[in-house]
Amino acid sequence: MRYISDNELEAVMKMKKLTTMIAVSLVSCLVLSLFGCAKSKGETPDAAAEENNKAPVCSDGGSVLNIYCWNTEFEERMTDFYPGYTDNGDGTGQIGNVKVKWSITPSDDYAYQNVLDEELLLNMDRPEDSRIDMFLMEADYILKYVESDYTLDVINDLGITETELADQYPYTKTIATTRDGKLKGTSWQATPGLFAYKRSIAKEVLGTDDPDEVQAMLSNWAGFDSVAEKMAANGYKMLSGTEDSFRVFSNNVTNPWVDDPTAASPKIQIDDKLLEWADMCKKYMENGWMGDTSQWSDDWNFDQTSESKVFGFFMSTWGINFTLLGNAGEAGYGDWAVCEGPAAWYWGGTWIAGARGTDNADLVADIIRKLTCDKAIMLDITEKTEDYTNTKSGMDSLAVSDYKSEFLNGQNHIQLFSQAAPKIDMSHVGPYDAGLNDSFLQTFKKYIRGECDKEKALKEFYKSAVVKYPELNFDE
Repeated sequence: MRYISDNELEAVMKMKKLTTMIAVSLVSCLVLSLFGCAKSKGETPDAAAEENNKAPVCSDGGSVLNIYCWNTEFEERMTDFYPGYTDNGDGTGQIGNVKVKWSITPSDDYAYQNVLDEELLLNMDRPEDSRIDMFLMEADYILKYVESDYTLDVINDLGITETELADQYPYTKTIATTRDGKLKGTSWQATPGLFAYKRSIAKEVLGTDDPDEVQAMLSNWAGFDSVAEKMAANGYKMLSGTEDSFRVFSNNVTNPWVDDPTAASPKIQIDDKLLEWADMCKKYMENGWMGDTSQWSDDWNFDQTSESKVFGFFMSTWGINFTLLGNAGEAGYGDWAVCEGPAAWYWGGTWIAGARGTDNADLVADIIRKLTCDKAIMLDITEKTEDYTNTKSGMDSLAVSDYKSEFLNGQNHIQLFSQAAPKIDMSHVGPYDAGLNDSFLQTFKKYIRGECDKEKALKEFYKSAVVKYPELNFDE
């Protein structure tokens, strides 16, 4: 990681006044990335928006449905669970006489957001069959699009009723609701997190692999530390890397990253929970209780196999069925279990949004109804994929049923998820979360590894933050 010089920081800070003048409150990062596109057409963003406001927000009867996303998960959900969808086998699909085109851009280095930002700005200027009809959003940046004019009101524009949405977990609707009460997206999943561990290691070191007994040992951070020490004494790591525990702390902050994103001079504020995470990781690294992998790296993936010496991973709903199950392979079947761990937390989730300008409004609404409001379809998704779906009554029914996961050696993990989901609190999320979380993680790795002190790490974090978001301010 290259340190940013004080001269570079000073140059960035001089640009702050100019940048702030064109930044737009909650979606400043969106507007900043799109400003050049508007200017190339001889317009300002405000002028382009004013012109677009004259056009209908949506219509119906288009022959092409364009869907933007960052991986193939939603395409798989459509293929397997949306009635009448046919996969053409060439990156497209068919629903009746409507062709479905998938535009997939990976999320790495904000590539997906960058593409989406540019395409949404120009959406209303394109021929109807070339416009984005639907796109997907993640929790880390959902507010950037929710608080914009590029997303349709689920209720007032698409006609989905509050009664249809009533069985969804409240937090999944709260995070997708604008300040003036418009719902701009819905999700087919809820994403509470648990602690997944290897049964074989638990039996060897702790004398039991029973989830209730293991949970009793891991019910708070003092107990988590004690188990980590025992693991190290027996040649195992408690965690694979620094990032594995980050969201357990960041999801339990008492303040958002930015004090007031709508202010003329918004200020960064670092919550104590984030510093607690850094101190915990430093202790684990110094004591040899934790590895030093990065999430999604080959080493991190390997640590989820039966050959590794890592005890466990904090995993959300999709992390278990999508990531852990894939990495563990057949050799890992039956050797994993889950427990609540030391704190309630969540990770991510995917929301479906209708794009302003779509010419397939009825079809967009039907997809949202089928995949996020239809209890029978969502139960089918859970039973076939082990994903935790966004139906309170459906998940509660599975929690008390004989449902079991073969991968988890017959454990009904839905029961634990159903207890954790109502505890999810997204009241402190904001439009800067993705970028600031990433900056904090990366700059504090040096502190955790003992390569710099905390003050140096803080200074580097602030430098990185204002390079990403020049409109933000901070107090060192």
